[in-house]
Amino acid sequence: MNVQKALGLFLVAVLGGVSAVGAFVWLSDKEQPQIVERIVEVPPVSMTNYAAAVSGNLDFTVAAEKTVNAVVHVKTEVSMEPVYNPWFEMFGYEMEPQVQQGTGSGVIISPNGYIVTNNHVVQGAQSIEVSLNNNATYTAEVIGTDPSTDIALIKIDAADLPTVGFGNSDQVKVGEWVLAVGNPFDLTSTVTAGIVSAKARNINILRSDNENGVFPIESFIQTDAAVNPGNSGGALVNTQGELIGINTAIASRTGSYSGYSFAVPVSIVEKVTRDLMEFGHVQRAFIGVHITEMTQDIAREIGMSDASGVYVSHLVNEGAAEQAGVEVGDVILSVGNKSVATVPELQEQVSRFRPGDQVNVKVWRSGNVKDINMVLRNRSGRAELEDFSVAAVNDLLGASFADVSDTERARLKISGGAKVSELGQGKLKKSGVEPNFIITKVDGRRIETPKDLENALRNKNGGVLIEGVYPNGTKAYYGFGL
Repeated sequence: MNVQKALGLFLVAVLGGVSAVGAFVWLSDKEQPQIVERIVEVPPVSMTNYAAAVSGNLDFTVAAEKTVNAVVHVKTEVSMEPVYNPWFEMFGYEMEPQVQQGTGSGVIISPNGYIVTNNHVVQGAQSIEVSLNNNATYTAEVIGTDPSTDIALIKIDAADLPTVGFGNSDQVKVGEWVLAVGNPFDLTSTVTAGIVSAKARNINILRSDNENGVFPIESFIQTDAAVNPGNSGGALVNTQGELIGINTAIASRTGSYSGYSFAVPVSIVEKVTRDLMEFGHVQRAFIGVHITEMTQDIAREIGMSDASGVYVSHLVNEGAAEQAGVEVGDVILSVGNKSVATVPELQEQVSRFRPGDQVNVKVWRSGNVKDINMVLRNRSGRAELEDFSVAAVNDLLGASFADVSDTERARLKISGGAKVSELGQGKLKKSGVEPNFIITKVDGRRIETPKDLENALRNKNGGVLIEGVYPNGTKAYYGFGL
């Protein structure tokens, strides 16, 4: 072996050790939301005194027996890009992708293997392994995910499995005893007890991504049941052993339990999992309003004696609320006959419905309470279940579309078109298209409705030329590639 080659190997060995240390630091410091517990920083709090539970002779054994065998351990593998090391490249050594493992929990909701967990537990996973409480292991597949609520549905090929039945999170009361069941620290199913500390909590941990249709819905059940890393996706159950939430986040400065934990209420979980089973995606309904939390100042300004409800600050053009007669300045008091005092409560209630559902909305306006019936719409602005191949086109264009009104047709002397009702990041905005542009042709093909536009672009590849007109009569042409 010549001196130069020996020196080269020596440098690789030494620098390889340094890069390994660097890789550890990078992996430790870099946020990995798909495999770590969601953590929210709050000041330290004291633990609940459980002596009251003991002296009151509360018995959690029935609830525990009903749930421990239906809560599973979820292990994932995520392939990470290797940390770049120029020395490895210099000496011709390939940097292999790094495989990182994550763990969480899940809840079996059907005997044939459907399991609900958190989206951040399985997000980006190349492989998912599920272990039952009897140590049997299965490979799982992802049926669907919903980043807006941090819920995911996975499935294993099994039968006659124990399940946890859905309870009613609406009936859960602050101060009620609950159990958290999960797999913290890679243990088998573990049960902890606590009380419901609050409901409809918004702690701002879910990220918005308008371009991909992610609109966070946070209305957490807050408890002081001990929840630790590995509990994500586990069950929050009442003393009857009924599922009332999916444990999702902890409030901690250290990454371990220190007082508060948060669960997605089963009212949201049940709707999301039902949609994922049926469609593979969530059929999300939109009320078509921009809302603000009520304050005493707003109440005083509009002459309302109570600061309860949700203030309507803006209406989406031709959305469900505007079409039904809701006005800016209204205060929404209830949706679907359920009172909503805060923004999270409104989000939770609307999330139970699908596009096309008709709901009664009660609003306060100028001292009077009005009942308004409205038909909820999908994110494309139509009162119908969403075709997700169509949604993909809308995501690509970065826009939502509406039908052209009869008045606009007559004034602009057009037979129809697809009007840009909302414009976000995407092909249209990059091409220079502005809001309210009416697309009348795609590659010379006449467009009469938004459906025509979606059909014209659904399987389109290559260059696209669109033409149309603005409400002021200005005609325009835009080109982009698909």
